[in-house]
Amino acid sequence: QVRLVESGGGLVQPGGSLRLSCAASETRFIIDGMGWYRQAPGKQRELVAEITTGGELNYAVSVKGRFTISRDNAKSTGYLQMNSLNPEDTAVYYCNALLSANGGRDYGDYWGQGTQVTVSS
Repeated sequence: QVRLVESGGGLVQPGGSLRLSCAASETRFIIDGMGWYRQAPGKQRELVAEITTGGELNYAVSVKGRFTISRDNAKSTGYLQMNSLNPEDTAVYYCNALLSANGGRDYGDYWGQGTQVTVSS
């Protein structure tokens, strides 16, 4: 069964940058659409950024201009570039992707395992 594997989280100082990656475990899959979510302690999970199946990019107001979502289907991998990080960005970040293979005959909705991002001095 294909999985999404996240990487790139960690501890960063305010004003710093991180790039999160979300890779499909089988490279025969492409990312049809994807979203990055985050959940801070005591808060609900929120959508941070998404690429729709039509290729539209959408961002939460709190991250617009600082975060950039992208995908590279040659590598079956999605990314979230995060710049100008502040302590309010501290959370566990999850990727969610619609993966497609075999001309769409294999299609499903998958979640990554989550990666911790901590912004602190």
